[in-house]
Amino acid sequence: MATNKDITVENKLRALYDLQLIDTRIDRLTSVRGELPLEIEDLEDELSGLSKRLEKLELSVKNSKEEVVAKKTAIKDHQDSMTKYISQQKNVRNNREYDSLSKEIEYQELEIEFAEKKIKEGTFQMERKAAKVTELKSTLDEKESHLNHKKEALEGIIKETKEEEDFLKNKSDEFSKVLDDHLLKAYRRIRGKVKNGLAVVSIDRGASEGSYFVIPSQTQIEIANRKKITIDEYSGRILVDSALAEEEMIKMNKLFS
Repeated sequence: MATNKDITVENKLRALYDLQLIDTRIDRLTSVRGELPLEIEDLEDELSGLSKRLEKLELSVKNSKEEVVAKKTAIKDHQDSMTKYISQQKNVRNNREYDSLSKEIEYQELEIEFAEKKIKEGTFQMERKAAKVTELKSTLDEKESHLNHKKEALEGIIKETKEEEDFLKNKSDEFSKVLDDHLLKAYRRIRGKVKNGLAVVSIDRGASEGSYFVIPSQTQIEIANRKKITIDEYSGRILVDSALAEEEMIKMNKLFS
């Protein structure tokens, strides 16, 4: 195969069309995967979000448990203080000391009542969050199972097509090296813009393949002469004549088989 230093325009056109045939075949192989790669990516993002949410919920449940334990400990401390103040009341010397201790006992009772209320609220919140944790874990398990199923399906498809895809990618690289950087970049730019990735098309019934716009006769003659690279002014694709396209398709079909 000629190098891109001494390659003729005709050979450039042939190389471009061959490259297009190879890349189109690769596109067909990858299209078999359908939306699986995107679906897997979406599921992985969703699982990541759910995992973070679960982590926060579990931490919140843990904090609620610790708060309930702390309130129960506080109640025990208040009860101990009450017992101490009640005992001290038996040995007071005057009403002022008795009243002061009574106020302390009353304060401890209020603190116990407040702590019990907090325990009740905390327990309710803890149980509610624990239920959400259980529900979220179930959702995560279901999503992970769904993700694994999709990954297995994708791996199966990739395994079936890997040998052919690797072969085609090597050929794509091989044919790309024939073209100069400017032409190769133009080809890839067009491929990225046009529908179905067809950057190089042949003339069919006087119009570029897939187009309804008729190409002027003089332009068709220039394309058939293969002396310059012609871009379709309507579709933006590189044009080749049908005879060249047929010759290259026969050659490439032998390569593919």
